[in-house]
Amino acid sequence: MNANQPRPGRNVRRRLIGMLVVVASVTSAARGVAQERIDPMAATVAQWFTMIEQSFVGLADAMPAEKYGFKPTKGEFRNARTFEEQVKHVACSNFAFFNEIEKKEPPAECASGGPCPAKTKAELMTYLRESFDYAQSVLRTMTPANALESAGGPYGGESTRLGLTTLAVWHASDHYGQLVVYLRMNGIVPPASRAGHSR
Repeated sequence: MNANQPRPGRNVRRRLIGMLVVVASVTSAARGVAQERIDPMAATVAQWFTMIEQSFVGLADAMPAEKYGFKPTKGEFRNARTFEEQVKHVACSNFAFFNEIEKKEPPAECASGGPCPAKTKAELMTYLRESFDYAQSVLRTMTPANALESAGGPYGGESTRLGLTTLAVWHASDHYGQLVVYLRMNGIVPPASRAGHSR
């Protein structure tokens, strides 16, 4: 046999090793998908919650740090929150609604920002992202069997898991709409409204 020719046993081993790597990769990926599988009911609500999460976080990040204290003054904005206060309020409320779903004590005073000491843009962005991550983790536990379980408290009133989750989507969307105005008044187009952005 020529020393430069590959040996048949070596090719078989290479193919076998290659197939084992592929099988291991597919098995690992399948396990990851199985772990991420959530009930279709939760997935249906989660798609809209994810959409507002991406839009809201993108909008909050688009405002320059030095403009976080901005609030409109022309028109009827006497008691309006600053941009910073709006972001903090939404983050606190996310924790509150989903604490109520889990029958935990929600943070106090979310109307005025709650107990979190975050003040800078970086701190507020971390708080906001954490609030959405927490909310998503609770949302993923919803099923047809528990969706209509009683849940509520000072923020969501007497409701159900599904009701509070729907309220959280509405609440973040409502404040997103308000903050779009703040951004545009500062000459910034919200990321979700920029050309080429697709949902």
